[in-house]
Amino acid sequence: MSVLDNWQQWKDFLGDRLNQAQNSGMSKEVVNDLAYQIGDYLAKQVEPKNEQEKILADLWSVASPEEQHAIASMMVKLVQNDGTH
Repeated sequence: MSVLDNWQQWKDFLGDRLNQAQNSGMSKEVVNDLAYQIGDYLAKQVEPKNEQEKILADLWSVASPEEQHAIASMMVKLVQNDGTH
């Protein structure tokens, strides 16, 4: 089972990666830029696996680059307290 199959598992996975990035000293700006790059890749290359991902993909597809950066930043905020710790 892929982490993309289940929304909570996906959020936990992202939360773990965010914690690792922050613990290694990565700045908030770098984290948000990486989140944007990952979101762009997923939107273009990966078929959404659940309803939440479908909504995000639809929003991403109609968003301007600035709005896409905002979506990526909101995803970072969403998973800040998620993860397996």
